Amino acid sequence: MLRQFDQSIRFSVLTLDVVLSALAFVGVLAAIGPASVTLLSHLDSLRLIVLAMIATLAWPVALHFTVERSTTRQARITTLVRLLFNAGLVTAIIVAGVAYAIGGPLTPTVLALCFAAQFVAIGSFRISLFAWLRLARRRGRDSRNVLIAGSGPRARQVQRLIELHPEWGYRVAGFVDEDGYPNDPEISPEQVYKLIELPGLLRDYVIDEVIAACPRSVFASLGLVVEVCSEAGVPVTILSDIFGDYVPPPRITQFDTLAALKFSPVHHNRLKLVVKRAIDLVGSGMLLILAAPIVLIAAAAIKLTSPGPLFFHQVRCGRNGHRFAMIKLRTMVADAEQKQAALLDLNEMDGPVFKIEADPRITSVGRVLRRWSVDELPQLWNVFRGDMSLVGPRPPIPTEVVLYRTHDRRRLSMRPGITCLWQINGRNRVGFDDWVRLDIKYIDTWSLTNDFKILLRTIPVVLRGTGS
Repeated sequence: MLRQFDQSIRFSVLTLDVVLSALAFVGVLAAIGPASVTLLSHLDSLRLIVLAMIATLAWPVALHFTVERSTTRQARITTLVRLLFNAGLVTAIIVAGVAYAIGGPLTPTVLALCFAAQFVAIGSFRISLFAWLRLARRRGRDSRNVLIAGSGPRARQVQRLIELHPEWGYRVAGFVDEDGYPNDPEISPEQVYKLIELPGLLRDYVIDEVIAACPRSVFASLGLVVEVCSEAGVPVTILSDIFGDYVPPPRITQFDTLAALKFSPVHHNRLKLVVKRAIDLVGSGMLLILAAPIVLIAAAAIKLTSPGPLFFHQVRCGRNGHRFAMIKLRTMVADAEQKQAALLDLNEMDGPVFKIEADPRITSVGRVLRRWSVDELPQLWNVFRGDMSLVGPRPPIPTEVVLYRTHDRRRLSMRPGITCLWQINGRNRVGFDDWVRLDIKYIDTWSLTNDFKILLRTIPVVLRGTGS
């Protein structure tokens, strides 16, 4: 949102963020009174000052790495609200960590109230600023002159989008294209300039941005457009559909010293992935401790009723197909894998997956363990090690992966998990194509909130033994 502003406007908004954050923090302390603040010594006063400074400055830092870097003129109010919540999550983690580290004098309740007041104050300011900017742009203020490279259907589509969204504040100054290239019928010929005229247009007119919206057939001309715009200091936006309609959105990155476009099927926020890994590490560690007695009892039952090892180590495919050894409590006879070939005609799943509900290789104890998913508990060690996550697509075996169609492999583009949408939507009763669809849906819509919801929904599924 603020990316289009000059440095003075950025500094003004940053200053207001800091002021609002400080006022909200101090305001809560003043309203509640000193009774809720445990100040026992001079050291406690110093701790309170440090905590207040961190709580005040954490908001602008979090906003910079979320809102400032992720919003544009085309952003919607829902995007801003979501990013504000992300910034709040980052701030809460930072402040809670500092309070725990220094033994801050504020009680958790007071700290939560201060955070809530800061969130309301800064969120109200940012949303009001967002609304005011959109209104101002509709009225012709803070506008940007855009030159479109291309004059065909793609260029007309961009022009139509700009016309439909006056709150973006864009004005189409004209089009540039190769001489002799047919124009879209809805584009006036008087608005179209020759490509060789681009340097003169950037010199003689105020052009804030050039948007390349041309077909692949004139891809070579983009080099000239980028070169001329770079020399003139004018930013260029290249629509990624020039590489094809089904290519995922690219991300700007570096290949050593070279600028590059990375077309990745998964563009998840790195900070959120760090939080996800932290949750996996802490969660699996705690659950390993809590599950230890259950695993010991199950292991004893396996040992007493069936010859063979207690644990079953099976090679599975993780992210992007990298192999790892997944650990489970053994629920089948010791030579189960050797006997699978003789049971292929009994397979009840479609696609490359092999599943039999009444599998004759399953032991009596193993059937009980499977019903309550107790055999999956050792996979918490895989989560702790980093092979898996608490939530993610279930890891397939290599013999299944080699039979995957190209689009099936997208389910391998994220770290596999113990539970997933397939796990809570019927498991073995779900066909392979629907299984892949659920995994891709999870990957494309991934968020920490969705992970939490899946974990909660897993509990009743396990207690009921649904689809096991």
